[in-house]
Amino acid sequence: MTDLSAAMYSGAEPPYYCQKCPRLFDFLEDCRDRLPGHFNGPVSSFGDPKAELLVVGLAPGIHGANKTGRPFTGDAAGDLLYPALAKFGFSNDRFEARIDDGLALNRAMITNAVRCVPPQNKPVGAEVNSCRDYLRAQIDVLPTLKVLLCLGKVSHDSTVRCLGGKVAQQKFGHGSEYELGGFTVLSSYHCSRYNTNTGRLTEAMFFDVFARAKTLLN
Repeated sequence: MTDLSAAMYSGAEPPYYCQKCPRLFDFLEDCRDRLPGHFNGPVSSFGDPKAELLVVGLAPGIHGANKTGRPFTGDAAGDLLYPALAKFGFSNDRFEARIDDGLALNRAMITNAVRCVPPQNKPVGAEVNSCRDYLRAQIDVLPTLKVLLCLGKVSHDSTVRCLGGKVAQQKFGHGSEYELGGFTVLSSYHCSRYNTNTGRLTEAMFFDVFARAKTLLN
């Protein structure tokens, strides 16, 4: 059984025609008509099945992961995320924003709080809640997992709830750190183009969070 098929069998990956969220299912059906060259399905997690670090993003971008089928590949957010992973030894540093670039992660995996692309890049609460089963299952199939690094408030809140915490007590903030469910939960502002262009998130700020993750693992 391959790593991906094992994850799907365990419930960590949704089926390609997942219908848990009607609005997202309808939007993907429309994308399949308008963008036939795109992947247009729930984007599977990517990385090392022996991951100690799980990076949790928000959702696929319509012309990023929804196009390529790999998280953070094809959009501006990946141009910051993947160099950060490489800098701290979590990849082989072969990221070229295409799925045949030979990129491999080391001790790390990337997933999303919502696996399907949402309209206007904004999932609604019910969709985040519906997809949390896959996040929980993904956590459960990583036996060496120690640290979850959440990108943005939606990812943070969903991860906290997934691990039995309360968002009123474990509040989101850039660089926030909590112990939950036997794991360390770190959070960062999302590495979106908007956040980096406005200066809300700088490269140094982002790298600081990854440096903390590396310290925790070491």
